[in-house]
Amino acid sequence: MSKPTGFMEYARELGGDRLPSVRTLDYLEMHLALPEDKLQTQAARCMSCGIPFCHTGTLLSGMASGCPINNLIPEWNSLVYRGLWQEALKRLLRTNNFPEFTGRVCPAPCEGSCTLSLNEEAVTVKQIEHAIIERGFTEGWIVPQPPAERTGKRVAVVGSGPAGLACADQLNKAGHWVTVYERADRIGGLLVYGIPNMKLDKGVVQRRVDLMTAEGVEFVTNTEVGRDVPAAQLQEDFDAIVLCGGATQPRDLLVEGRDLKGIHFAVDFLRADTRSLLGSELGADEWISARHKSVVVIGGGDTGTDCVGTSLRHGCTGIVQLEIMSRPPEARPANNPWPEWPRTLRTDYGQEEAREIFGRDPREFAILTKRFVGDAAGRVQEVHTVRVEWGETDGRPSFRELPGTEQRWPAQLVLLAMGFLGPERTLIEQFGVGQDARSNVRAQYGRFATDVPGVFAAGDMRRGQSLVVWAINEGRGVARECDRYLMGSTHLP
Repeated sequence: MSKPTGFMEYARELGGDRLPSVRTLDYLEMHLALPEDKLQTQAARCMSCGIPFCHTGTLLSGMASGCPINNLIPEWNSLVYRGLWQEALKRLLRTNNFPEFTGRVCPAPCEGSCTLSLNEEAVTVKQIEHAIIERGFTEGWIVPQPPAERTGKRVAVVGSGPAGLACADQLNKAGHWVTVYERADRIGGLLVYGIPNMKLDKGVVQRRVDLMTAEGVEFVTNTEVGRDVPAAQLQEDFDAIVLCGGATQPRDLLVEGRDLKGIHFAVDFLRADTRSLLGSELGADEWISARHKSVVVIGGGDTGTDCVGTSLRHGCTGIVQLEIMSRPPEARPANNPWPEWPRTLRTDYGQEEAREIFGRDPREFAILTKRFVGDAAGRVQEVHTVRVEWGETDGRPSFRELPGTEQRWPAQLVLLAMGFLGPERTLIEQFGVGQDARSNVRAQYGRFATDVPGVFAAGDMRRGQSLVVWAINEGRGVARECDRYLMGSTHLP
């Protein structure tokens, strides 16, 4: 274990972030690293609990409790504390194909269920994970490791987000020939076009893609299965197919004025911004700029925060983020006990930056959007809202509008960041796979097989919009079941 008394001797310490006033001038990653001695001190805080809730990876009250990919957190914390970094890397890679992604963008449900967080601040699991994998790359410990033998079986993976990449990585390790199809111009799915560069540098994604390529995985970009390549052709050319296309259908807000110019889905705004950053030539109708505009972001989740941070980097003149839910409490409420994920108020990077630039937190809670109002040219100019009060009706959450709380917010750009409804239909219809009540591809968790023989599904396309770490979990799981289908048994974890 780590130092037996470490949790009593040392306080939680993070590497910190670049100053908001500086980092909003560029798209460089914002987090700073701790020196090795301080990282070892942080690892010493791990209690090596008898029951390590941090890597249980279960669902409590519909939310992740502990690490969904069952990272061996106490083990690699102990190894880091003792300075055994290469051994820590081996432990980390046993359960996580891409620690460089989760170490940057995961909300760390492991820390929410850390035993130390019962009465102290949690161990800095995410920070240590990031340090281990980056040291592995820096020291040259991570090199291509193609399989010694090939099975001769061919698998097509549709979609190159975290689920598709994890699936491809595992199947390649099993010796199958794997081809990953991606309709965008770059491999990575939401890792590239859904998460801004300041949270996940795209060079980090490409570094992993290059490694997988050297290990034998084939990547095909600018190819949409179901349009450019018929499903029937894939079924003829491959021994198995895994659908990892994501939940890419954004939730709309169908209120008066929705057809005004200047109202966009968050995913379109973020995608165009990253494409521009990466040097793609965008037409005038593709580029969505927040420069010199008052921006209203509708949606209080991570995507909404990313819209706030990106708008600030464009040079917006004002920004507000509207959330229909009530303001979360500062501390755990009685109905949200440990080790559940703490439903408490968090201030993310976008809110910190807005507060630095405009002097206030951009978030407004318990706000319902009623209509959009535009000018004579059909461009949005205002968002009209009303405040709501939450309660229960027949045991279910409900709200009522509060008379006299109507407001008007100036807006020359409105970004809809209210989540996703499910996968797009083209791919589903082409393969003829069934869907569940939420329109996701029907495939039982743990088996991942659709009702079409040889066709599997995983990630957001199967479970609905979720975390990167859950996508990796599903990618690993579907690879295991696909391997079992191809070979009759499997040695994949």
